[in-house]
Formats: sequence, structure tokens, C-alpha cells
Amino acid sequence: MDFELIEQQKLFKKTVREFAEKELKPLASKIDKEEFFSWDLYKKMGKIGLMGMTVPQEYGGAGIDRVSYMIALEEISRYCGSTGLTVEAHNTLGIGYLYDYGSEEQRRKYLPNFTTGEAIAALAITEPNAGSDVASIQTTAVSDGDEWVINGTKQFITSGDIAGITIVMAKTDKTKGVKGISAFIVEKDTPGFKVGQLEDKLGLRGSRTAELIFEDCRVPHENILGERDKGFYGVMNILDRGRTAVGAMAVGIARGALEESIEYAKQRVQFGQSIGKFQAIQWMIADMATEVDAARLLVYHAAFLEQNNLPFSKEAAMAKLFASEIAMRATVKALQIHGGHGYMKDRPLERFYRDVKLCQIGEGTSEIQRIVIAKRLGL
Repeated sequence: MDFELIEQQKLFKKTVREFAEKELKPLASKIDKEEFFSWDLYKKMGKIGLMGMTVPQEYGGAGIDRVSYMIALEEISRYCGSTGLTVEAHNTLGIGYLYDYGSEEQRRKYLPNFTTGEAIAALAITEPNAGSDVASIQTTAVSDGDEWVINGTKQFITSGDIAGITIVMAKTDKTKGVKGISAFIVEKDTPGFKVGQLEDKLGLRGSRTAELIFEDCRVPHENILGERDKGFYGVMNILDRGRTAVGAMAVGIARGALEESIEYAKQRVQFGQSIGKFQAIQWMIADMATEVDAARLLVYHAAFLEQNNLPFSKEAAMAKLFASEIAMRATVKALQIHGGHGYMKDRPLERFYRDVKLCQIGEGTSEIQRIVIAKRLGL
């Protein structure tokens, strides 16, 4: 068993880390405070392959392995969770779903335009009365001639207001429950499709979150994505992948809290010595470092299983559960280490604290992860 990254992964990590330090670190506070979104930033990421990581090169993507994808999400999220979430949702949920379940014609038509950073893709599942319970969605798609007519409302959709295309989950047969859900490609500016409320969030404020409304929204018959009535199974697979990715985001934020704490503990002097010399601080930092490394290994393991086409649903749930929980603990400890300074907005700690909470909620809450793990263990 080899825990060492291969040379290609090391070089990719170095590239993303340098980009994050140069481009994201200076902008992170502005992105959070002003809910700032810059297409120029995403175009820059597109140039180094970060907006098409999950897509093979033949469709314009970077075609990197899954562990490298996790590396990138960690490096981005270490400085800016908002950018990490936008990149993750685009790569995993948007173009990731399109590549996995799209026809060759759909792949050729859409993917090259969405790997450059000039356009972003979204996935719309959640509704006002359907969150963890995907089977309860009420959005419908009815066949009418050579078109599908979509009606319903989606909620909490990442990048929903700026997405060039949105993958929309809708019921094509209400009588079949989960066996009657299908996926559809809806392009921006399609008649009958409009953006509703933009959400004002606790954290990850630079990642846009929108309500989407469909009122007799007509899309061509060929815009169905994958097999009719099989969309639920596609969503479950994509969410497994997303859970590993959110785990990588959480590791990045936790690492940021850890690194800030180490640096502060070296510099802050009290009672005649740096606070890093006090056992209470050392123990908190030691626990943080241990948990961050353990979480990263869980994320890498799930990604390794996925890229080798091995079952990974349980491992993905474990990675997300543990990484998000330890990241929450790490930011709390980091705030405590920083004392009053950590509570102030001129340092990144309070932003980490607000940002990381969504990792325990998005793409399946911690409670849902525990249910998934228990079921995979035969309970």
C-alpha cells in the first residue's frame, strides 16, 4: 500500500496551491463580505484545468484522476470556501452529471463550453418540501409533442442564477415514486424558466445560492439526460461523488484553521513566552493536526475506490461525515486559540467558522451520512 502521491499529483498540487495563494488568498475576504463573484477568476481557473477536472480531455476537460480532484478542492478551500463550493458543484454535480449520463451528442454539444470557466453548470434537486428525501420532489415534466413541459420550484441551488445550463430533476411519472424521476438539461434564458430569490447565507457567501422557478418551461425532447424514469439512481451516484468532494472541501477549511493557529501560536506572546509553548495550546493543535490528516486519508481512500470502479458509497459517506465534523471542531479550537483576535473580521478564522458549517449539511447532512453508513453495514 503506497500512501505517497505520484509525481503528476505532486505537480498538480503545487500548481493549484500557488494559484490559490496568489489569486484566492487576496480576494477571499472580499468574496465573503461583498458576495463578490468574478468571471475573470473562474476563467483563470479554467486555463489551468480547474473548471473541467472531472471531464476527459477529448471533451475539453483536464481528465485528472479523482485523488487529484480532491487535492484541488482542498487547496482552493484552504483559502476560500465559497470558491471551493462553486468549483465542486460545477465539476461534480453539473458537468459531472452531464458527462456520466449524457449521450455522446449532449457531451459534444455542452461540455467544451463548460470547461473553460466562461460558463458554469448547476444541478437542481432540492425543493421547499424535499431536501434529504429526494423521492418527495414535486417538480413535474410532462411530454407534449416533441417537448417536455416542466413545472415546479427548486430551492438552495448552488450557482443557480448564473448557470448556463441546469440539470433539473423532475417527476415524469408520479405513480412510480423514485422510479419515476428523470433529469433534464435546461439552458439559461429558456422561456418559462426564471430565477427567484437569492439566498442571504451565514457562510460561503461568495457562492451564489438561488431559487429556480419553472412555469410551463418547455425543453426539447432530446434534452432528457439519461434514461427516462432513471434519474433518481443517477442522483444517488452523483451525490456519493459529491460527498467525497465536500469532504475534501472540509479538509481544506480545517487545514486553513490549523495553519493559522500554528502561526498565531508561534507569534502571540503571553506571560513571557509564545502561547505555543503552553501545553493547552499544544494539545489543541496536536488534536487538530491528527484529525485533519485522518480526514484527508478517508477522502483519498473514497476517491481511490471511485476511480478504480470499486464500491465507495460507504467510504464517501464516512469521508464527508468525519471531515465535516472534525473541520467544525478545528475551527472552534482555532477561534479559541486566537482568543479575541479570532472573533474579529480582519482575520479569516470567523469566516472559516461560518463557511464550514455547510459541509455538515450540503449534499446530505451528517445524520443522512450515518444512515448511509449503517445501511452499508447491513443494519
